[in-house]
Amino acid sequence: MERAPVEMITPEPTREVRVALSTQSWLDLSFLHWAVDPADVAPLLPAGTVPDTHDGRAYVGLVAFRMHRVGWFGLPGVPYFGTFPETNVRLYSVDRQGRRGVVFRSLEASRLLPVAVARLAFRLPYVWARMSVRRDADTVSYVSSRRRPGPRGLGCRIRVRVGERIGEPSALEHFLTARWGMHNSFFGRPVYMPNAHPRWPLHRAELLECRDELVAAAGVPPPAGPPVSVLYSPGVPVRFGRPARPGGLPTP
Repeated sequence: MERAPVEMITPEPTREVRVALSTQSWLDLSFLHWAVDPADVAPLLPAGTVPDTHDGRAYVGLVAFRMHRVGWFGLPGVPYFGTFPETNVRLYSVDRQGRRGVVFRSLEASRLLPVAVARLAFRLPYVWARMSVRRDADTVSYVSSRRRPGPRGLGCRIRVRVGERIGEPSALEHFLTARWGMHNSFFGRPVYMPNAHPRWPLHRAELLECRDELVAAAGVPPPAGPPVSVLYSPGVPVRFGRPARPGGLPTP
């Protein structure tokens, strides 16, 4: 069967983020993905969204990386408090307007202040954790151990070997990585926060180690077997726009 064009799977963003609510860079990312039953993850998504699927399957992602110089409201990125390791458990969603996005089930970060701000101001499920990201030649290692909210010590350990650069991602690889927004609930109301960044520079990656407790803790049925996709990216700069209402209009 002929493969559908990538653009039909997950299109490029339909509009620019002209006024950035937040700027940041995501560096040294490893993407691990497992296929899951859409019926298992549908109850975990915000109101107004359903699982986004590829060939009838939904996916859960475990993504580890370095957040670099987060800045807010046009201010320069912060070198210390805005720079830290992060690991998230994510699902993929689509809303009534056809906007494809990410739903974060958990986000581990090693800086307490950004965790507190994200939890209080944006209702994101951030967790303070003890974390590290280390690179040794072509091998990248990520370690996370939860502090609070608990359970204390819950975490994961990932190690990948970075391989060759991917010239043109497959339809599945593009589906799993080309996401131009985030779905969330804010005081019981669904919101969509758009983002803009260059297309990912992706590499094949070999999974050398994965000991994970975060996916199950996020309420996702533990996947059986190794991930179906393991990718690495050196990273991209990112701009987040203002949250949009379900009707698609930016909030004032």
